[in-house]
Amino acid sequence: MVRKSLRQHLLSTIITACSIALAGGLLMAVWVVKEQSQRAFTGVNAGFDAVLGARGSKLQLVLNTIFHLEESPGNIRPEDYDLIRSNAAVKVAIPIALGDNYLGYRIVGTTTNLFSEVEFETGRRFDMAAGRVFDPGLREAVVGSFVAGRLGLRPGDTFQPYHGLLFNPEDQHEERYVVVGVMKPSNTPVDRVIWIPLQGVQLMAGHDPKAAGDLSGVLLKFKDTSPLTARQLDLMYNKQGNRLTFAWPIAQIVSQLFNKIAWVDRVLALVAYLVAVVATGSILVSIYNSMKERRRDIAILRALGARRRTIFSAIVLEAVAIAAIGMVLAFAVHVTILTAVAVVVRSQTGVVLDPWAPNAVMLWAPLGMIALAALAGLVPAWKAYRTPVAENLAPVS
Repeated sequence: MVRKSLRQHLLSTIITACSIALAGGLLMAVWVVKEQSQRAFTGVNAGFDAVLGARGSKLQLVLNTIFHLEESPGNIRPEDYDLIRSNAAVKVAIPIALGDNYLGYRIVGTTTNLFSEVEFETGRRFDMAAGRVFDPGLREAVVGSFVAGRLGLRPGDTFQPYHGLLFNPEDQHEERYVVVGVMKPSNTPVDRVIWIPLQGVQLMAGHDPKAAGDLSGVLLKFKDTSPLTARQLDLMYNKQGNRLTFAWPIAQIVSQLFNKIAWVDRVLALVAYLVAVVATGSILVSIYNSMKERRRDIAILRALGARRRTIFSAIVLEAVAIAAIGMVLAFAVHVTILTAVAVVVRSQTGVVLDPWAPNAVMLWAPLGMIALAALAGLVPAWKAYRTPVAENLAPVS
């Protein structure tokens, strides 16, 4: 009965199933993007425990130095770097300086120990896929894997930086740099950066000569993972001092960003729920509107011995079947949406989302949509249940 009805009303079945697919796919995509983004951003620290920078917002400092987003809150003096580097609790201190770009991708000056001493994951360093690390005394560059892929840069290529963090073709520097290395993908924001020697940024023509030697920040890795070490530095810089900012812990600071935009997640989720309700309503309307033409068929079935509850169950099962077909298609919608979002997120932040990663929403969303469809099917099923047999057995003229 259900198969015959679905075939007879094929167009409405397809349209209704597609609306369910859109609703279910959107709901799953919104949920997964929210969870994966928060987990990915709070879990990415590029191998560092804390950041030291100019006085200002901790969140801005972390976004600027770890994720290479936002503007720099200011510079710190070389002696500040020397002091934190000599601290007994610090294992690695990586200075960085920024202020230039190449075709919109940030150029960051640093030291070679970023590539030799930093592990962004246990046992994994920022290794070269091709070429070598730059010579600190030469105009050489190491290109992140994402930038190399987008701009087609390879060892031996040359480029001229542009002043500022935003690309302006009129602000090109005279200095020419040679690409000597391309990094292996690390799936961190480091992949979106062009790395050059520290003094290359500090002494670039057109930069303020008074700021030569200044740094945008210092990335820190501690010898001891105990929070006591970090709390002492936090007290020294943030509580007792008033000139520098010590940003720690990185994950907790990044979570503040998601707290600020939590309302966006709620709005998107609300939209997804509303679309789900509307799609479920379309099942109700589709089946209910077809009941008039089904009355004679129902009456004949009843006359042949079909029970009322059999007819009732068939109508509910039809609604469930339409929802089930829609939710199978919803997974394709989900993957399509999430793949598009992942491309944008990676291109803008370097953070990688996985469209194929399993999530609990992939279980409860289909079950929820099917349950809603079953509820929607109760109304037309009740109408079918009450169909009078005698009145509808007469032939239709």
